[in-house]
Amino acid sequence: MSAKKIFLYAEIQVSIPFTEIDWKSINIAMKKNEGLKSKTWLSGINNHTIGGFYEFDSLENAKAYAGGYLSDAAKQLGGSLSVKLFDGDIVAAASREIASPYYS
Repeated sequence: MSAKKIFLYAEIQVSIPFTEIDWKSINIAMKKNEGLKSKTWLSGINNHTIGGFYEFDSLENAKAYAGGYLSDAAKQLGGSLSVKLFDGDIVAAASREIASPYYS
């Protein structure tokens, strides 16, 4: 059985203040990716890296997003991309116990 809740952490190694990011148009483009359920934007303190914490409905969709949309974005911005994938199903009970907003 494959996980139905996959978390993806991504960071693009660039130095762009978040106030200079056109996040509204990026959000529109991101929503077109299959299986993306949510994103929490991240902006590096003192270094202005761009990143996010994403939730996907499958490992396949998360991998496709990382290898496609995120990889293309990193190339366009001239930065290197770091991605980590996490199984959200196996940690569900522990996360609910500590009131994670990703589990109801």
